[in-house]
Amino acid sequence: MLHLRVVSAPERTERVLRLVRSDPAIFNVALFRGAAVDPPGDLVIADVAREGVNTVVSGLRAIEVDQDGSIALEHVDVLVGQAAEEAERLAPGYGSDAAVWEEVEARVRDDSVLTASFLVFLIVAALIAAVGLLEDSPILIVGAMVVGPEFGPIAGLSVGLFKRRAERIRVALSTLGVGLAVGAIAALAGTWLADTADLVPSGFSAHAQPLTGFIVDPSLLSFTVALLAGVAGTLSLTQAKAGALIGVLISVTTIPAVAAVGVSGALGEWHDAGGAAIQLALNVAALVLAGVFTLWVQREAWRKIARGSPEQS
Repeated sequence: MLHLRVVSAPERTERVLRLVRSDPAIFNVALFRGAAVDPPGDLVIADVAREGVNTVVSGLRAIEVDQDGSIALEHVDVLVGQAAEEAERLAPGYGSDAAVWEEVEARVRDDSVLTASFLVFLIVAALIAAVGLLEDSPILIVGAMVVGPEFGPIAGLSVGLFKRRAERIRVALSTLGVGLAVGAIAALAGTWLADTADLVPSGFSAHAQPLTGFIVDPSLLSFTVALLAGVAGTLSLTQAKAGALIGVLISVTTIPAVAAVGVSGALGEWHDAGGAAIQLALNVAALVLAGVFTLWVQREAWRKIARGSPEQS
């Protein structure tokens, strides 16, 4: 369930009211004329079943409410009442499965921007993964995956391609490219320092590690894992019930490969560095491809659900 708050120019308010009062997924409608001061206008509030939000927002944008007013959506954790149950019953599909596209775009917009904290997290993740490779420690690799923040720009790239938003694509590509490059450089510098301090195991070779050697060995299985990770990550982005550890699954295909590029490069193991770079490129491509495909499937599925609902027939 979501709470809808609309600031509407007075000349649009009647159309806003007609729209929200005619939609069976909306209830608890209230109007406060002249309540908005800057920009001046009327305030309309209501509660909306999650599965009906996209239709409402599209309708509001069609009458250009967002041109001189605003549309806000807030999550409602608990809402008790017969009207709420009736709205959810009448709305097509299930709220926990519904993708609210405005919410998705807001998430990726915030997470796709290159910030100092993003770079710090990525550097820390790459350094932890580098130690994990040197020690052949899956536990440290998993720890690095928990820290890795790269899911944000990968999701932003998927949404940008799906929505055909050139600016969103540019920002996500820039953030991802800079972030991965900085992570690899951090792993390279850390490995070089460790080697100088004689902390690197004698005769170390990434591909010879029994537990982590797969990271520098591109394969169809690793590509398949990336595809599955892309589906899971996109679902976590679009659905209400999203697991907090989905980002770990995404990082399994990126952060270790970034670290392997730096570690192998620092030790002059260029074959392994090339293998890790290929692994990274294939996996990022698979993540984005799976993300775009998953978004398309969700959109088409919800269109069919909406057309098949009693209110749409």
